[in-house]
Amino acid sequence: MLRSLRFRLPALFLAGIVVSGLVAAVVAFQLFQSYTLKRAEDELRREATGVTRLYVAQATGSNDPVPASQLEHAIADRIYYVPPSPGFKLFEGKGAGLRTLPRSMLDFRSITRGKTLQFEFKPPGTKKTYLAVARPLSVGETKSKTVFGAIVVARPKDQLQTRVVPLLERLGVALLGGLIVAAILGFYVSRRLARPVLDLSQAADDVSRGRYDVALPRVRSGDEIGHLADRFREMASRLSEAERQERNFLMTVSHELRTPLTAIRGHVDALREGVAEDPAVRAASLDVIASETARLDRLVGDVLDLAKLEAHRFTLLREEVDMEQLCDHAYTAFGEEARRRGIDYRRRFDAAPTIVSDGDRVLQIISNLLTNAFRWTPDGGRVELELAAENGAVSVAVDDTGPGISPHERERIFRPFFSQDHAGTGLGLAIARELALALGGRIELESTLGRGSRFELVLPSQQS
Repeated sequence: MLRSLRFRLPALFLAGIVVSGLVAAVVAFQLFQSYTLKRAEDELRREATGVTRLYVAQATGSNDPVPASQLEHAIADRIYYVPPSPGFKLFEGKGAGLRTLPRSMLDFRSITRGKTLQFEFKPPGTKKTYLAVARPLSVGETKSKTVFGAIVVARPKDQLQTRVVPLLERLGVALLGGLIVAAILGFYVSRRLARPVLDLSQAADDVSRGRYDVALPRVRSGDEIGHLADRFREMASRLSEAERQERNFLMTVSHELRTPLTAIRGHVDALREGVAEDPAVRAASLDVIASETARLDRLVGDVLDLAKLEAHRFTLLREEVDMEQLCDHAYTAFGEEARRRGIDYRRRFDAAPTIVSDGDRVLQIISNLLTNAFRWTPDGGRVELELAAENGAVSVAVDDTGPGISPHERERIFRPFFSQDHAGTGLGLAIARELALALGGRIELESTLGRGSRFELVLPSQQS
């Protein structure tokens, strides 16, 4: 349960929201705290400036002493006086309302130089911490000012918390709302994301058990998961096709092996039992055994060649190849079959350069193409072998008048074990294309149903 995507996706989604919300809340709290502290300091500076001016005006007789006295009674618990020396009285009979602080609590030298100080302290007899601003009380011009103490305006720091608590409440409500929304979205997103993934997982389990006909629902999202589902469906289809072709191949190979083995065994038994005592009959039996043995050798060789090609463990030679001579050799090899079946067998060779390649493998490709052409061309049909050179390439084409190949089968015929009539092993064209690719070339196919096909081997024309 805990390892399921249905749980992990919304859990990760919620965790991301919680972490982001907490980080945002901490940052917002710190910023608001800094802002509140700065604002409180500015207010204290303004208050200290106003109070100091009142007392300076009172000291010079330019102001009514009543406002100062009223201010003392209004905020007496927040205004303090720091005398320049012990026992110094600010105004005889008028400053009794101000509580005093010892000079040692301030940097009095800075006060005498006219600086405003900001600090924190605990007033005598209380455990509260106050935020305070001290301004000098001075009379006179700038250069001849007389400093007779400092006025301290303070405020308990815990009063600042009253501004922070509502913010914390709002942040908590916002975070809770975000979590609820995130939970709903996470559940919805997890279902959308996890459903196709779980379907793919189930389909993969089915494929691993050999069931390739998996019914995978279509994913219409168009994202990576949809692409993965399409590729998985295609893979399952290819695996199913490969398994079907492998079964057909095993059946075909079994048949191909059984036929020559049966013939060989029959003639061997006849020779062993003395049935074939006539020298001519004995020679014919030996010819059959030799022919069927060669057939077995070709079949096994084709299977091994394809396995090596697909495993990229095939060794190719680099030698000078006379293409005209090689094509003539391939053409001659099928002359007898053409005469026997009444096939119009033609050749058209243009001048072609000597190339550098593996001659035996090039001959094998051409022979496979000719074998395929003769196999599908009916008696009395036409097969033509062409050789040409142009645009830096040498091409060998095989034309036939067979039944043609439908468009949807033109790619499948090059797959291993694919056979249209299930009479052959389906390896000839597969080996031909793999060899062509290994030699740096390609095989092109043109075909029209009812009129025939044209296979063309194209190799790079490398001058020797």
